[in-house]
Amino acid sequence: MRALRVTEFKKSPRVMEIETPAPAPGEVLIKVAACGLNFADLLMIKGEYQATPTPPFTLGLELAGEVVALGADVTALKIGQRVAVFGGGGGLAEFALARPEACIPLPDTISLVEAAGFQIAYGTSHLALTDRARLKPGDTLLVLGAAGGVGLTAVEIGAGLGAEVTAVARGAEKLAVARAAGAHHLIDAGVEDIAAAIKRAGPFAAVYDPVGGALGEAGLRALARGGHFLVIGFASGDLPALRPNHLLVKNVSVHGFYWGGYLEFDPESLRASLQALLALHAAGKISPHIGLTADLDAASDALEKLRKRQTTGKVVITLGAGHR
Repeated sequence: MRALRVTEFKKSPRVMEIETPAPAPGEVLIKVAACGLNFADLLMIKGEYQATPTPPFTLGLELAGEVVALGADVTALKIGQRVAVFGGGGGLAEFALARPEACIPLPDTISLVEAAGFQIAYGTSHLALTDRARLKPGDTLLVLGAAGGVGLTAVEIGAGLGAEVTAVARGAEKLAVARAAGAHHLIDAGVEDIAAAIKRAGPFAAVYDPVGGALGEAGLRALARGGHFLVIGFASGDLPALRPNHLLVKNVSVHGFYWGGYLEFDPESLRASLQALLALHAAGKISPHIGLTADLDAASDALEKLRKRQTTGKVVITLGAGHR
């Protein structure tokens, strides 16, 4: 089979021919139809992600496809079943192994391309906003990086929860995407003094930060007393400086949020969140924004566009024919 492989850290991944795996007891083999790209893939290439395997390895954290083989003792799934999988890697290949408990059966209401980019982005925003920030109707929410893969879902879910959402993104095109997702107020990240613009728009009950750096620091300073700061990621490449005295004086809560970690300490909440999200999708209340699709041979170029933040919404790599 063909797969996008990292053979050495800090070097460009390459599409290679490797042996198609066979499922061991307790595993299933998935024929991959599509795989979502994430900033974590970029960190894995550099060897900087918290769960980076030792090279050589196949990239791709989340995928969607059909079950084509069952290992011994697997009874929860069946051949031909459509599933979404968070595998932590291995998704950018024509076939992938998965544990049944990591597979989410898919309704016919969602395509495999949508499902491939659904889990991490929507799951992160839904759990972070409901379980950590306890967002409620009437709350004010600031979303940084609001046109990106996770940021756009935070706008959509925050607005759906009844919050008043302020979206920060760079340029008119990205801000228009955020407005279409439900943002009530827009701030262009390209303005001369972005920190002052964010402060004027606040204070906020919650700040959703997948960007980090100076933008994250500006968001933290704009929090209301008793507010919630959600540390989602560091797309800027820099960590925000979180001053403890500022947190103390304003009674601010900072929540580190890693969606994949829920698989280890609270898998039931994660699965319940995904089921709730799939129900919202089936009801037409959320609609994944796929900003770019590409085939496996163009995956490295797509990753570079993701790194440069030249895309909106989710980037999905398609593999083979038929992405129903």
